[in-house]
Amino acid sequence: MNLLAVDTAGKTAAVALMAQDRLLYEAQLNNGLTHSETLLPMIDTALRCAGLGMEQLDLLAVTNGPGSFTGLRIGLSVVKGLAQPRQLPCVGVSTLAALAYGCTGEGTVIGALDARRGQVYWAAFDLASHARLTDDAAEPVEKLEKFIKTCKKPLLFVGDGATLCYNRYGQEPGVAPCPPALGILRGAGVALAAKAQWEREGAVSPAQLLPDYHRLSQAERERAAREEQVQRGNGNHGI
Repeated sequence: MNLLAVDTAGKTAAVALMAQDRLLYEAQLNNGLTHSETLLPMIDTALRCAGLGMEQLDLLAVTNGPGSFTGLRIGLSVVKGLAQPRQLPCVGVSTLAALAYGCTGEGTVIGALDARRGQVYWAAFDLASHARLTDDAAEPVEKLEKFIKTCKKPLLFVGDGATLCYNRYGQEPGVAPCPPALGILRGAGVALAAKAQWEREGAVSPAQLLPDYHRLSQAERERAAREEQVQRGNGNHGI
C-alpha cells in the first residue's frame, strides 16, 4: 500500500510517503510561507523523489483537526482535490494523534496545539504503543494539572502549544524536556497514525472527508456572545 500523508493544521507543513511500513520520503517546512503556497510543491517533490505518480497511490491521509481553521481547510481541500478524480480512499487523522505517532520511547506524550487565550488543544497517548489515553480537548492549560500529576512518566509535550505547557509544568517531577525542533508535527507521524486508523476503521470517500474543528471559530464565538448580550438586554427590558 502506497500512502501519501500531509499536514497543514498548524504553523508547519508536512508531507510523507510510505509504502507498507517503509518510509519513502518525509519533509517538514517552517519558513513562514502560507500552506497554500507550499503544500502542492511539497507533494510534487515527494512524488518525484519517490518515483511515484498519483495513479500508484492507494490511500491519502490528512490531519483534519484540531488546528488552525484556515490551515485545516487548505490541507483538506488539496487532499480531496487529489483524491476525487480517482476516488482514492482517504483518512482524516487527529492532529494530536499525528503528533504522538511522531515520537517513540517509554512514558506518556501529550500533543498540544496553541488554541489562543491561554488554552491548548491537547490529548495524551502512551509513548510506546501510541494508545490514546484521553480524548482531544480544548481547555485552559491549568486544566491539564490533574492528568499530569497522575500519568505515567516520563512525560513529553510536543506541538506548537508545548511551550505553554512546559512554562507551567516544566518543573513537575517526571516531565522531560523536548527541544522545539524535535517537537514539530512530522509527516511520518501523520502516515503512521493514518495507517493505524485505516487498519481499525477503514477509510472514507473524498466527499466524506471532513474537518473536526473541536470548537466554534472566533467569529462564531463573538456572534454567540453578541446574541447572548441582546437576549440579556431584552430580558432586563421586560422586568
